[in-house]
Amino acid sequence: MRPESTNGTGDGELLVPMAWMYAEYIADELLRTGQLMPPTTIEYRAGRDALALTVFLSDGATGDVRTVARLDEWLSLTAYDSGWREWVCGRLDRLAATASGGPDLPLAAAAWHWLEGTELLAADLDAVEPGGAAPDTAEGDWPQVWTPAWQLGLPLGHLAIHLF
Repeated sequence: MRPESTNGTGDGELLVPMAWMYAEYIADELLRTGQLMPPTTIEYRAGRDALALTVFLSDGATGDVRTVARLDEWLSLTAYDSGWREWVCGRLDRLAATASGGPDLPLAAAAWHWLEGTELLAADLDAVEPGGAAPDTAEGDWPQVWTPAWQLGLPLGHLAIHLF
């Protein structure tokens, strides 16, 4: 990857988004280990980007034993009704305001933009009444709804962490 500038360092040093690339690597490993879906699907990308954002924004990943110790933190951040979307927006805004995101911030912001702006067709789980009969999925009767990619990727990432 060729950088567009050296951000005025003047010494010709290339800025490489290592924190983001490492967060993506961890997310990819978690999803591949869980074998929840093929890596070529768009749902897999949604899960990888949601997990990478979680890892990156939770003060980054570490390349040692502490990575495994952080699984509980990532599990709680990705839990249902944890306020993950608001947490991501707040952390990205804070990094942008303090200009402390370095070369990683544009990649994290692009991942968030894709997760929020892309809609995927998914089963509408809210269409089934509690205690009611579920549609016959073999017949393809399950109602579907368009949903933002992060709403599919987040539970996928959460399950991948849980299975790890």
